[in-house]
Amino acid sequence: MKSFFLLVALACASTVFADNEIHVRGKVQFTDPGFKIVACRYEGFQRDTLATCEVRPDQTYEMKIPVDRPSVVTLNCANWQSVNVWMEDENLDVDFRGKDTARIKIKNPPFVYIKGGKNNELMNWINFESYRNYQQMIAVSQAAYRAQFTSEDERQSLSMKLYDHGNENYVEHLRYLVKHYADRTAVMAAIRGLNFEEDSVLIKQALNTLKKANSGATALAEAYMKEKSEALARKKRMEPGSVLPAFDCFSEDGTPVRISDFKGKAVVLDFWASWCGPCRQEIPNLKAVYEEFKDKGVAFLSVSIDGKKADWTKALQDEQMPWTQAWVKDSGKAVMNTMQFSGIPFILVLDQEGRIYRKNVRGKQIKDTLKEVLEGKPVQKPAKSTVSVSMGAMM
Repeated sequence: MKSFFLLVALACASTVFADNEIHVRGKVQFTDPGFKIVACRYEGFQRDTLATCEVRPDQTYEMKIPVDRPSVVTLNCANWQSVNVWMEDENLDVDFRGKDTARIKIKNPPFVYIKGGKNNELMNWINFESYRNYQQMIAVSQAAYRAQFTSEDERQSLSMKLYDHGNENYVEHLRYLVKHYADRTAVMAAIRGLNFEEDSVLIKQALNTLKKANSGATALAEAYMKEKSEALARKKRMEPGSVLPAFDCFSEDGTPVRISDFKGKAVVLDFWASWCGPCRQEIPNLKAVYEEFKDKGVAFLSVSIDGKKADWTKALQDEQMPWTQAWVKDSGKAVMNTMQFSGIPFILVLDQEGRIYRKNVRGKQIKDTLKEVLEGKPVQKPAKSTVSVSMGAMM
């Protein structure tokens, strides 16, 4: 599901700073002492802070954000509101409501409008579509909660179908924006909301239109296509039947732990963290599966993506998991990129040759999958994709 919580920036039509900085200003209606506006750029699992400023006593703020290339930047208002803006050649003026003053606080801030040029006019549309999709999800949840159903499963089933319908509607609106607003570089923000494999033709057409309308956008288009080509290659490496890509992780004493150490055994590989509630809830099930399969040619490896080693080692003492434990040193950024996952627990089952048999397994699925592996049942490979991301297809 698409989330609404994006940063808003207001844009004014004044001249952009000669030193390649964007001027952002505005007002915050409700503040506390020390209220800050932070401008960040998110790329994959990387978060770069570009600028920070405090809101003045008169509730106004002003900041200069360095721009090294056109991109989406998120403005965060003291973690109460956020909005995505397009940073290129438009100075921005953004007002926030700021602190939630309601007695009962619900994370549903009002829409933030960006005042600026044509690129941020498009960002307003993109942000508004996301905002309305989130409002629909809330409405569906509330209606389902109040309605009468024969079972909770029926309630959840209908809710999920309505969520999916709302998301399909959101994607259709993005496709409309990509088709009709490809003359401006901010269309890249809408393109990134689409699935490249499903919308390859539309996206390539939009990128060609963008390059014809703006010669300076060629680098943006080519960088996007290169990124997608590399992403598809990573995705292919994680398909069932593929050998699991190598990654670095370490035991408590710093000794490297490798998947190849378990060759000849089926492996349950669990990525988790001490701060992850669902991960901790899955551990009793993993312990039960371990007891059943530990003497049947199955190895277990849990890999923590905790940012601090001390948090991981404390959780190990609390949980007392009797199988191999390891930790990655960069909060999981590298391994999450390699393994193509964004949420935990992320549990895979590997066969005796280190090939991915199944991924994203939980609960009883782990036990059932291990039985299939030990019985020698062949892996079910996904259908082959016919999507090409060659640069020549764009010309």
